[in-house]
Amino acid sequence: MVILRKDVAGTDEHSLDRFVARAKRAMGLRGAVTVVITSSRELRNLNARFRQKPKPTDVLSFPPVLVGTRGFAGDIAISVEIAAHNARRLGHSVEVEVKILALHGLLHLAGYDHESDNGRMWRRETRLRKELGLPGSLVERARQSEERTMPSERKIARARWRKPAARARTSRSRAQ
Repeated sequence: MVILRKDVAGTDEHSLDRFVARAKRAMGLRGAVTVVITSSRELRNLNARFRQKPKPTDVLSFPPVLVGTRGFAGDIAISVEIAAHNARRLGHSVEVEVKILALHGLLHLAGYDHESDNGRMWRRETRLRKELGLPGSLVERARQSEERTMPSERKIARARWRKPAARARTSRSRAQ
C-alpha cells in the first residue's frame, strides 16, 4: 500500500503501488509493505527517533518489530522534498526518484545493508534497476554525467593523472 501525504508530480498512489508490487516480485520479497511519501520534516523526526540522527534523510525502512511476523515485510518512508531535489540534480522526474528510493527501501526490508555488506546491496540494486527500467546507481549516474559534460582534453588529462597516483599508492605500500 502506498500513502501519499505529499503529492508526487506525474504519479498517484495506484501507479506507485503497482511499481512496488513489481519490485517485490522481481526481488522475491514476500509480505505486505506500506510506503509513505511524506515531508522532510517527518523523515527528520523518524530519523531522530529511531536512528538518533536528528536530520532529514531521503528514505527510511522499518522491518517488522516482531521476528517471524507472517504476511508483513515492513514500512518505508520517503521524503518527497529530498526526492524532488535529487531528481532535479540528476535530471529525471520526481516519480522516477521516488521509485528508486522505494526500491532501495525494499532491499533494506529484504535484509540488505549497504553499510556492512561489501557491495552486495549495490550489485543487487543495480541489477534490479536495469530490470525495472530505472536509471543506474547514484555513483554510475554521477560518473556518466561527468563524462558527458567533461571536454575530451580533460578526460585524457584526468586519465593520465589517475595512473601515476595509483602507481604512487602501490609503491608506497610496497615500501612499508
